[in-house]
Amino acid sequence: MGPAELAAEIKAYCEENANPTVVEKYAQHFKGGYDAYGLSLEQLEDIVMQIIDEGAGYKLIKQTCRVLVRSKKYEETSFAILLTKAFEKDFTAKSFDEIEFWFMFGIRNWAHTDVISAELIFPMLKLGLIPMSRMEEWKSASNKFQRRAVPLSLIKQMKADKDVKPYLEFLEPMMMDKAKEVQEAMGWFLREAWKTSKPAVEEFLLKWKDEAPKQIMELATEKMNASEKSVFKKTKPKAKEQE
Repeated sequence: MGPAELAAEIKAYCEENANPTVVEKYAQHFKGGYDAYGLSLEQLEDIVMQIIDEGAGYKLIKQTCRVLVRSKKYEETSFAILLTKAFEKDFTAKSFDEIEFWFMFGIRNWAHTDVISAELIFPMLKLGLIPMSRMEEWKSASNKFQRRAVPLSLIKQMKADKDVKPYLEFLEPMMMDKAKEVQEAMGWFLREAWKTSKPAVEEFLLKWKDEAPKQIMELATEKMNASEKSVFKKTKPKAKEQE
């Protein structure tokens, strides 16, 4: 079986098991639109296990995923993520190139981005297959979800390293990103980094408190008490003196 045939079988299964009620249930979480069949995670996982049990290899899976992620249907990209995760033991530095391809031709929502970051990119960082610098060009990518993936992919690695400064330096160019989805991810990263190293992150936030988007600062200081948060309020501009 080739990748086109396997992708077609997956699509046929999705169409046969479509459930509009499930689509309606989850649509509220996707402001940009939720184009889905309405399958449960259990259904997806069952088919993934079936595909693996039937002997599909990593090469076939990679090629099939390139077809799946081009679809606008939510579950087809979800299948790509789950199938790739099943081959984590076979990841190499080139596996990151496949994820990069996905963002070029697919990945249109926060949910897929967040799972890709935690379940696919982070393991590559953890295993030392790629350095943090491999995502340098992602920081200015045209796809806002590709940019969102950068800080999210680094959260667990930052916690493991416990030295937040290299991560702050790497992510600093993203502090003025205009996309809400990216600002949210930056805020989350800084919130978790603050738990790991308060002095370094507080120094960083003081530097940015008057310029950074409100959403970043609100999320970054979310776990602080009122007294701690007050330090990072924007400085009010001085009133002009009357002539």
